[in-house]
Order: sequence, then structure tokens, then C-alpha cells
Amino acid sequence: MEILWVLIAAAMLGFVLVPFVRRRRGMIEQVSPGHPDAADPATYGFVRQEELDIRMPGPDQDLLDVLDLVQRTQDYRAAAQLLAGTEAEGERRWQRVQAFAGAAALELQQRPGGVSESPGGQWLRVWRSEQPKDAGGAAVHAEFLVQQAWRTATPGTDEFRIIMEEAKAACGEAALLAPGDPVPYIVELSVARGLAYSRPEFEQLWLKILDRAPAHMGAHLAALPYWCEKWHGSRQLAYEFAEAAAARAPRGSLLAAMPLFAVFEHLPEVTLVAGFWQSEVVTKAVHGALFAVGAARPDDPMLAHVRHLLVFFLVRGERWAEAMDQLVHVDGHVGALPWTLSADPAAEFAVFRALAVAGYEANGGSPATLPH
Repeated sequence: MEILWVLIAAAMLGFVLVPFVRRRRGMIEQVSPGHPDAADPATYGFVRQEELDIRMPGPDQDLLDVLDLVQRTQDYRAAAQLLAGTEAEGERRWQRVQAFAGAAALELQQRPGGVSESPGGQWLRVWRSEQPKDAGGAAVHAEFLVQQAWRTATPGTDEFRIIMEEAKAACGEAALLAPGDPVPYIVELSVARGLAYSRPEFEQLWLKILDRAPAHMGAHLAALPYWCEKWHGSRQLAYEFAEAAAARAPRGSLLAAMPLFAVFEHLPEVTLVAGFWQSEVVTKAVHGALFAVGAARPDDPMLAHVRHLLVFFLVRGERWAEAMDQLVHVDGHVGALPWTLSADPAAEFAVFRALAVAGYEANGGSPATLPH
């Protein structure tokens, strides 16, 4: 079993046969599909790397169908109808708002427009102009502005602040259109981080979310970075926030997995000691996430987020069979942490998946022994 990590260490010294550890959150460089050490995903029924969907963490066929329709026809009405029928307090509405905003932002990036061509994402502009009182369109527009700020400007610059101030105003407008909807306030959490809200300001915003959806996992994930040491908090504050959420998590809630996300946010830049991944803090957080996954509803929209992060930690901790169990449930979609931090999320996921398969087989596993 140790031979896998010996090979990885060897690669770090200059060999090119296997992946090596990247200097960023313990990520791993990719193995080319034709490499002899690359596991064949088809053997386990896994989706090939080139077919992995990087847009979402897990399946949402209704969203995919509407996204395809909107982008093909540039008609927003299907998106407006889908959001109008999505529960305001639930996790899925937040994910769908993010997806629509991300699609518009990507379109604009690919087609910025010009003299003879209209800019990408025009359907969102038409949506806002034709239905200015539509709460769904207002929320998508606010999230679009947030994503534009992070994609196109540098935090701390005037350009970044101008876009974020516009996003803040859009959040306020969206909140007025749907008083009971937590999503506009969840969008504002990213604004709060970017504009460096004071702690009293941030806590006031957080209370508005708790009043509307106290167990909202997506909201907690959006709030966590503010408390991290790389932004406006510290390792201790981030851990306290995550552990408090886990402690008050209702039965079946994925909030019990929050400490694992806090650990991930504070991973050292370079981790060469394999024992770190079996340390008490990591093991405790992994066990909490596994418990949360086991108790959650199978249709919980946030379940895939936790499973993806578990794959990362379980592979690094050489817990191959457990990693394979998570892969069976999430394979096919890779739009989640930690893969989205990479320039090529599908390749990043594929490397960890290949390592999981190799470790699983090295310990006697096979497609026949893998439960589905």
C-alpha cells in the first residue's frame, strides 16, 4: 500500500511516471489517459475523463435541460419558470441560481460582444428588463455580478469594488422582491468577503440567513471563507464556526460535515508527510463527514459536495475502499470542491479516482467486490 505514496514522492524528485504533489492544497498533477499507471475508469463503470460534467457537483436533470434550452434559444423564460417552482428555503434554489449566473458569466467571457455581435448572456439582461419584479431573475443577476467581480477583477482594486458595490445593491433589490428567500443574503456573503464587512456587519447579515434557513448547508459553506485566516478571520474562528454548525445540526443534516471544509480551507501549502492525513484533526473531521453522509437524505442536493471532498481526504489518507464508495455515488459530475480550484477540474478528479482504484486493487479490491 505504501508503494503508491513512495512513487508519488519519487515523482516529486524529478521522475515522470506517476503524479506528483502540487504546491496548492495537496492537489496532484494529472496522469495522461494513455499512461500505463492510469486506471481505466470503464472497468468500474466510471465515466471517462473527457465526459465528466464540470458544471455541477451532482445530477439535476431539470436544470440541465433548462440550461441547454436557454443557451440554445437565448430565451430566459424556462429559467424563470424553473426558479419560480423551486422551494425558496431549500438548497436546490441556491445551486440553480449559481448555475444560471455561471452560465451567463461564461457566455459573456466567451463572447464579450462587439460592433457586429451581441454579448453572451444577453438572455439574463432581457430577463431583468422584461421582468424587473421577478425574484428569481434578480437573484441570478446579483450572483452574476458577484461571479464577474471574482472572475474579471482583482480584490482590493477600484474595479473589483465597483462591481461588488453593484452586486450589493442587486442583492438588496432581490431581497425586497422575496422577503422570505435566503438566497439574496447568501449571495451577499461573497460580497461581504470581497468588501471586507466588519464582523458586526457580517454577523448581522448572517442572522438574516439564520432567520430564514438555519440549517442551510450552502449558506454555511458560503460563510466559512469569511472566517478563514486568508480573509478576515483565523484558523480558530473558522473551526469554531464549523464546529458550532455541526453541533447544532438537526438529524439528517449535512452540517455535521462542516469541520471537514474548515480543515480543507486551512491545509498547508505543501504536505509531504503522509501521517498528516491520518492525524487526529483530519480523522475526526472525516468521521464527522462520513456520519453526515450516512444520515443524510439520498436526494439532499448538498450530498455530492460532501462526497467530493471526502474523496479528496480519503484518497490522501489511503482509505481506498471508502474513497471508492464515495466515487460510486458522485462519478460523472465534478463541479465541486476541491476539483473546481483547478484549471482542469475533470483532470484533477480523474487523478484522484485513478489513485483510489490503484489503492483499492492493491488491497485485493476489484470491480466484483465494489458495492454499487
